[in-house]
Amino acid sequence: MRRKKNKEFNNITIERVGSKGKSIGTADDGKTIIIDGGAPGDIVNILTTKQRKSYYQGKITEFHKYSEIRTQPKCEHFGVCGGCKWQHITYSEQLKFKEDEVKNNLVRIGNLTLPKITPIKGAINSYFYRNKMEYSFSDSRWLSLEEIKSKKIIKDKNALGFHIPGMWNKVVDINKCWLQEDITNTLRNTIKDFSIKHSIPFFNHSKQTGDLRTLMIRTTSTNEVMVLIQFYSDNKNNRELLLDFLIKEFPNINSLLYVINNKANDTIYDQEVKTYFGNSFITEKMEGLEFKINAKSFYQTNSDQAYELYKIVREISNLKKTDIVYDLYTGTGTIALFISKNVKKVVGIEAVPDAIDAAKENAINNKILNTDFHVGDMKSVLNDKFIKLNGNPDVIITDPPRDGMHKKVIQQIKNISPKKIIYVSCNSATQARDLELLKDQYNIMNSQAVDMFPQTHHVENVVLLKKK
Repeated sequence: MRRKKNKEFNNITIERVGSKGKSIGTADDGKTIIIDGGAPGDIVNILTTKQRKSYYQGKITEFHKYSEIRTQPKCEHFGVCGGCKWQHITYSEQLKFKEDEVKNNLVRIGNLTLPKITPIKGAINSYFYRNKMEYSFSDSRWLSLEEIKSKKIIKDKNALGFHIPGMWNKVVDINKCWLQEDITNTLRNTIKDFSIKHSIPFFNHSKQTGDLRTLMIRTTSTNEVMVLIQFYSDNKNNRELLLDFLIKEFPNINSLLYVINNKANDTIYDQEVKTYFGNSFITEKMEGLEFKINAKSFYQTNSDQAYELYKIVREISNLKKTDIVYDLYTGTGTIALFISKNVKKVVGIEAVPDAIDAAKENAINNKILNTDFHVGDMKSVLNDKFIKLNGNPDVIITDPPRDGMHKKVIQQIKNISPKKIIYVSCNSATQARDLELLKDQYNIMNSQAVDMFPQTHHVENVVLLKKK
């Protein structure tokens, strides 16, 4: 069968931002065109890359007019590494798009009637806001089109950076990343240069060979630093050469860890993390609370905005000292511990055993006695027997993963019938779907988006529901 030729459309106006941060225009034949890298108000030429019945996917080949909401991206790797895809849009406009997306999802998907929306909570810092970054080593880095066309022999193809979107075996070498504070850039570049100088082999993703596989750096607002290097092969000499160098060169590292992982994927969650120097954890502080964070811990990656998010949850909940609160999908118990002083009791439920262990440890370390944490699948744990043992909640806070809540969990919440529900979501589409199932018993009283991830399309949303 003959392949359809890619079409070209000229002088297309980018009309709006669609789901997942894509730019949307209309082709001459009336079909929708979906592209990356545009901004509403751009007038561009587009070459289609995929054709579907009702829409095209394409890429910009030429600009005729730049949108007034455009700004100059700060990062030299913008458009290549796949992160920070909205750097070309002013931050004030990013916030508008995120707020509009949440509203549209709640109305369109959830068929909900919304109250007056509280304006989105913008980020304190729109760059250098992440407390955790993960990088990949590669011995065959991504080459730019200019490098390929030059036909020059490139001797050093080692890279330490991010995977190119859609190219699992290619890594773009990162010189400076604008997402995490500068100590991360210094650490990453120093590790790369030292490893190249001492011929420590970088990982080959196709052949599954080499020593150096991934690098993770975590930081806290208290200026603590964790470095974890994942090695593919167990080469003690190379490993200790690099780790000893880091101890000497960076005395401010509080936790230096390593993993030896020669399985097919690079996830560390089923691997033993070994402490080479310092502690096995770093400590984050929030309103006098201390949270131990180990290599596998989940903690919101934007510490400043996590604090703003938790304050919003606490404020709209209007908690009382007599309240029993259930914190569903509690993770390491950060929300539960944060609100504990305002209520009688908080009961947290989470499916990940390590997270619950961390929640219990954090409660003990902070001398909090009115929290109780349970591990298990939500739809199985949250049953009538559990309610009888732990007390009927006045308030339920739920912060599920991107997929939202299982229908059985929603039904059980309705059966429990708390006075208030606070639904925190990182995916307003699934949040809207779930809220539609709750609207026969609950009214939406408030909704507020929180920008946890500037320069990206991702956004959190907090909704307060009250029993009818």
